[in-house]
Amino acid sequence: MTPAARIQSAIEILDRIFAGEAAERALTAWARASRFAGSKDRAAIRDHVFDALRRLRSAAWHGGLGEARFGDLKGRAVMAGLLSGQGSDPTALFDGSRHGPAPLAAPLPKPQIPPRAVALDCPDWLMAPMNESLGPQTDAVLEALRHRAPVILRANLAQTTAAELIDRFAADGLRAMPHAAAPSAIVVEGAPRGLTTHSAYLEGAFEMQDAGSQALVDRLPLVPEGRVLDLCAGGGGKTLALAARGQRDLMAHDAEPARMRDLPVRAARAGAAIALSERPEEEGLFAGVIADVPCSGAGSWRRAPEAKWRLAPERLKQLTALQDDILDRAVALAEPGGWIAYMTCSLLRIENETRADAAMARHDLLLEDRWSCTPLDGCDGFHLSLLRKP
Repeated sequence: MTPAARIQSAIEILDRIFAGEAAERALTAWARASRFAGSKDRAAIRDHVFDALRRLRSAAWHGGLGEARFGDLKGRAVMAGLLSGQGSDPTALFDGSRHGPAPLAAPLPKPQIPPRAVALDCPDWLMAPMNESLGPQTDAVLEALRHRAPVILRANLAQTTAAELIDRFAADGLRAMPHAAAPSAIVVEGAPRGLTTHSAYLEGAFEMQDAGSQALVDRLPLVPEGRVLDLCAGGGGKTLALAARGQRDLMAHDAEPARMRDLPVRAARAGAAIALSERPEEEGLFAGVIADVPCSGAGSWRRAPEAKWRLAPERLKQLTALQDDILDRAVALAEPGGWIAYMTCSLLRIENETRADAAMARHDLLLEDRWSCTPLDGCDGFHLSLLRKP
């Protein structure tokens, strides 16, 4: 495919997203219907789409759409505005060539300095919560969210070391280096494809997991004679990381069990024993409960940028209420003297410290540890409040 044809394909995918389709689903549907596209074409088009979503507000502004709502955006204007905002001349690709986008009907607006929230690609209503949560780091963190996230792996320390895995990658021509956030964390240079077909992955030597997520797990107390429950396990990444640290008696639960469908296979590959439960209340009390709650995902908007634009104040209010409910459930499942690890991948104080502090007041819990990170630390954004039940 030509560069112009890739831009046109990105435009078509963006239009599906603006019409309400999830980004990953839109990309998958396009790929299935476009067998002519090679792997490099698909990767380039994916990059175009995600670059546009990360910088959607500024791209729309440079593309002449002003303050158009998400559902009213047009892929052509967004892609043209993205190129313009990056300092490129969009007319070089909007040239009417075969399979490429038609020429622009009118010149784009002359480059101007955009308002702060537009330049930082943040919805207006989120600026105040971001300022409250991040203080003087707000602009730098929001700027970081406009860029692609690094590829970070977790070496399975039950089988190998980060250094051994880095050497193994080097033998295959992949450059990687350790990440300071966790002893198991490895940053892979560039944007390598096919890591999940690498022999080391198939042998259980590593998993895809952000360094901040690994750092959270490293701060959890091991309970050699007790059981630990991952209450909102999702795919089970944190459960597997805790198993790699040596926690033996582990149980995973999720409100949507289908999210855990791959966990038994991944656990077997990693040499971990993890029990699944649909009703953890029937399993007795636990020495530790991980409450990795559903949240805005603000800390991971580099990887899932459409979530930033779909979030609304009403949805954030619903999430904080759900977070309170899950925390109450986690406290009830913890044995006296047990710990509750409240975790989010959010940057927002209202989802982080505020929720944990409210639970402490409701249940007379003790705060044992508190830690967070942002993209400025080379991680996604995460929060941990480690609470102890009297």
